[in-house]
Amino acid sequence: QVQLVESGGGLVQPGGSLRLSCAASGIIFTITDMAWYRQSPGKERELVAVIRARGSTNYADSVKGRFTISRDNAKNTVHLQMNSLKPEDTAIYYCEMTVLNQFLHPNIYRGQGTQVTVSS
Repeated sequence: QVQLVESGGGLVQPGGSLRLSCAASGIIFTITDMAWYRQSPGKERELVAVIRARGSTNYADSVKGRFTISRDNAKNTVHLQMNSLKPEDTAIYYCEMTVLNQFLHPNIYRGQGTQVTVSS
């Protein structure tokens, strides 16, 4: 079993910054994709950013140039640096990882979510 624990959410004023982190623990052989999703009331879940095993990244158009995803493979951790935050970035942010076990079987795990609120 694998657990993901997120941290770093909170309340920030428009134009401010936050850094989210998500650490995985448990039986892990390797992690391929690491991603951040978000969901706000009345909206569908949205892929914010993804970073693959070799470091390539993709971002939602709405966050390009403002958010940066990074990973620390030694610590099984993914980060999301969020700059120039806007009220529309308000949501619960979830990390998600594709984890290979010792049999190279992939499973997808999601964290419990962390609230990000952008408001003056």
